[in-house]
Amino acid sequence: MKDNENKHFKKYRKLVNKIEQSTKVLEDIHSKHMMCKNGCDLCCIDFSIFPVEYYFILNELEKDEIKLELELNQKGNTCAFLKNHSCSIYNHRPIMCRTHGFPLIYVNDEDENELSACELNFTEFDYEDFTMENSLPQDKFNSKLFLLNREFIAGFTDKKYGEMDLIPLKDLAKHINQKKS
Repeated sequence: MKDNENKHFKKYRKLVNKIEQSTKVLEDIHSKHMMCKNGCDLCCIDFSIFPVEYYFILNELEKDEIKLELELNQKGNTCAFLKNHSCSIYNHRPIMCRTHGFPLIYVNDEDENELSACELNFTEFDYEDFTMENSLPQDKFNSKLFLLNREFIAGFTDKKYGEMDLIPLKDLAKHINQKKS
């Protein structure tokens, strides 16, 4: 599995770098509207990620020997990696966390482009002014992540995961806590 991980982790890192480049451009375009900063944690919820992200983040945390103090009993649906209103795995955060807050364009159930943007950002922006050029094409990146994950899970000989399986971030935190014990 290690060779499979290394190959797919390189591809995942390349995808993350492409997303980071795209969000940097959007950050420059929308700088006067972006309110995201350390301490803003409205979007920090316990969501689920693909196995390729789960294992990538786990690998990076172990490689960097990052010691985390996790609160697994967060109130409500708060992310287990949120500590004092900051992300304790910020450099290794999932793709969803890297794109949240930016204007995202995706195809809805009616096959039409739809916009998603953080309610704390863009409070004085006409939503009609969003275009494909000043928004992030969420479906494009999600498709690449899905295909990469499909390749990654094919490397598990026990067929542990299906294409649509997601792992809660809380499970990643539990795994990390168990390894510390």
